[in-house]
Amino acid sequence: MTTDVLYDDGRVALDSRGVTLRRYYFPIGTSKHIPYRRIRRVWTREMSWWSGKGRLWGTAHPGYWLPLDGSRPQKDTLVVLDTGSPVRPAFTPDDPDRFVEIVSAHLAH
Repeated sequence: MTTDVLYDDGRVALDSRGVTLRRYYFPIGTSKHIPYRRIRRVWTREMSWWSGKGRLWGTAHPGYWLPLDGSRPQKDTLVVLDTGSPVRPAFTPDDPDRFVEIVSAHLAH
């Protein structure tokens, strides 16, 4: 089955089924797929050195998990997904506004 790629920057991808976070699981670096139906909410927050900018992989906040992203120190916006679990996936897409727009459109249906 093929899916339409709606967004892909090499670290995070969106298709018609959901979100794929590449290099999510430590230490093996496998991907995590999150179907849209599991996402309750998506939001952005400004990222500083204290809130994850210097964290390449893992957690900078006990409620967030960040997949591997070597370019995170050059980025300013963190995207967070609420999936109902205590630890939320948080990551830094290259185009956070476009990413949130696409995911929000899928959550509205």
